[in-house]
Amino acid sequence: MTELAAVPVTALKGVGAAMQEKLTKVGLENLQDVLFHLPLRYQDRTRIVPIGSLRPGQDAVVEGTVTGADIAMGKRRSLLVRLNDGTGTLSLRFYHFSNAQKEGLKRGTHLRCYGEVRPGSSGLEIYHPEYRALSGETQIAVEQTLTPIYPTTEGLTQQRLRQLSELALARLGPHSLPDWLPEELAKEYQLGPLAEAIRYLHRPPADADIEELAEGRHWAQHRLAFEELLTHQLSLQRLRESVRAQQAPQLPVASKLPAQFLHNLGFEPTGAQKRVGAEIAYDLAQDEPMLRLVQGDVGSGKTVVAAFAALQALEAGYQVALMAPTEILAEQHFINFSKWLQPLGLEVAWLAGKLKGKARAAALEQIASGAPMVVGTHALFQDEVKFHKLALVIIDEQHRFGVQQRLALRKKGVDARLCPHQLIMTATPIPRTLAMSAYADLDTSILDELPPGRTPVNTVLIADSRRIEVIERVRTACNEGRQAYWVCTLIEESEELTCQAAETTFEDLAAALGGLNVGLIHGRMKPAEKAAIMDQFKQGALQLLVATTVIEVGVDVPNASLMIIENPERLGLAQLHQLRGRVGRGSAASHCVLLYHPPLSQLGRERLGIMRETCDGFLIAEKDLEIRGPGEMLGTRQTGLLQFKVADLMRDADLLPAVRDASMSLLQQWPQHVSPLLDRWLRHGQQYGQV
Repeated sequence: MTELAAVPVTALKGVGAAMQEKLTKVGLENLQDVLFHLPLRYQDRTRIVPIGSLRPGQDAVVEGTVTGADIAMGKRRSLLVRLNDGTGTLSLRFYHFSNAQKEGLKRGTHLRCYGEVRPGSSGLEIYHPEYRALSGETQIAVEQTLTPIYPTTEGLTQQRLRQLSELALARLGPHSLPDWLPEELAKEYQLGPLAEAIRYLHRPPADADIEELAEGRHWAQHRLAFEELLTHQLSLQRLRESVRAQQAPQLPVASKLPAQFLHNLGFEPTGAQKRVGAEIAYDLAQDEPMLRLVQGDVGSGKTVVAAFAALQALEAGYQVALMAPTEILAEQHFINFSKWLQPLGLEVAWLAGKLKGKARAAALEQIASGAPMVVGTHALFQDEVKFHKLALVIIDEQHRFGVQQRLALRKKGVDARLCPHQLIMTATPIPRTLAMSAYADLDTSILDELPPGRTPVNTVLIADSRRIEVIERVRTACNEGRQAYWVCTLIEESEELTCQAAETTFEDLAAALGGLNVGLIHGRMKPAEKAAIMDQFKQGALQLLVATTVIEVGVDVPNASLMIIENPERLGLAQLHQLRGRVGRGSAASHCVLLYHPPLSQLGRERLGIMRETCDGFLIAEKDLEIRGPGEMLGTRQTGLLQFKVADLMRDADLLPAVRDASMSLLQQWPQHVSPLLDRWLRHGQQYGQV
């Protein structure tokens, strides 16, 4: 029997070139793809529900006789059809209708219809139901299975996807869909048969527990979630192996430069910084590339740890590149590293997208001829950037970079032969569940101690009706010699509108706080303008800085002790935590005011309550993951990796330890099963380790 992976969709009845193109858009090229394109949810059309027992919010099939059809004139003209089945009356409302449709729904017509029941002005209503007229005595059977609702794209109807899955299911035999999970593994982890799980999920029987399916607790979902998570794990293990198989420059543990650096630093590193520094130093001395993720809460001193790692490579005579996602953060690093390394006689080069013409040519020349330390944005990835002897790449805020970009760095190593070591830093603590799945290719170190002298930030929730009080609070703080931030968050996800809102807020606050120097910074300003404003704020020439979330990471002004965040309910918890981390960097007691717009939803209240209760980034990250899910939390990182079809990282977190063990067994004992699994689940995502 032919394997379904080898049968193109064009083999199905009714799939011509135009339909094939639409199917390719959603990644359906062969019959295996069609079977793994699983429903998002289900509708129960297996029984007719008496109108008298309907409840708002229910999806139901009802049958009855039309007792009236009138055009109702409200805000919008609509056709209102009354349907009665002897147990009660229901209204069907159509906003888009033709005369022919109105004629077809006249009094006395017998109808069967399906839709969501809502409370309306005439009692319970269904808007735009699916319906068909029933004639005479012919009995039309109800559906025998739950009705699947598939992920779709323009021009692909549910009806069409159901037909295709029906045709593919008809060809599903014992050998047409190989089960790549060996029998021993399936037994060990109590996983049911693959073909049975697929059949069940496309057409659950009428007595299926629709709630269990909605919550993803059914054994068939469990079986496929396990295989999907396993495949992602294998993909990352492959990536890790392919990087580890490369040769890296061996960098002996340094002594001279770190001792000088420590002497100039003026403070003693924390125990956590020393511990993580030692883990990194050991990795750098090996001849295989380091792949280490350093997680540290806001202000735990990751940059100092990065500096120690850089000195180990520099003392061995190699180059180091440090990359940050935004120019404002990259510039911050450039200033810090220049301040630290120049006294040691080490030159620091700078490269960002904004460098043009002669300045750019000069920077490229400086890098190619061996400037020891290079700091920049992702402009460092570009082909024309040639390094002299690159041994270590430090990436800040990794979740903003894709894995593919990280892999491109390989080509930048010594003679394009030795792979640089990679140190990845993030101030967005990553919950364990995510670290085990999305970051399985990395070793992890955690900085879990704050340097002495950092003060916890006191967070309060205040409704925006008390805005004037808050402005007065800012005035008082600034008059006492401290500085403040006022953050305007995204409005309708439009950068342009946010910048306009920030400009308006800036004008209002400058007028209300006459006598204080107020600055403005937002994403549409030129980098030089942003840098100039930040510099004025740092020097204390500005008392209040109105900003969009561009100041989220890396901005360090110890004298700033008050932060106001407008509409905090629009931001994720991790982002709020990052913003709040801009204050509390000095010895003054610091405050963060979350200026929300009431009424807050239940969820909004819960989220902002978490911010008020804790400053622990890891706890906040766990809560954020529970509330928002992984895709959003990781930003753009590995988006290909986290668009799961069946699995859900929060719901299936308990499977991850077993998935990890199973991936190891599979790689060791059944390596020939790995590629077919990657092909089945990840052919259209990025297949890491295939680069």
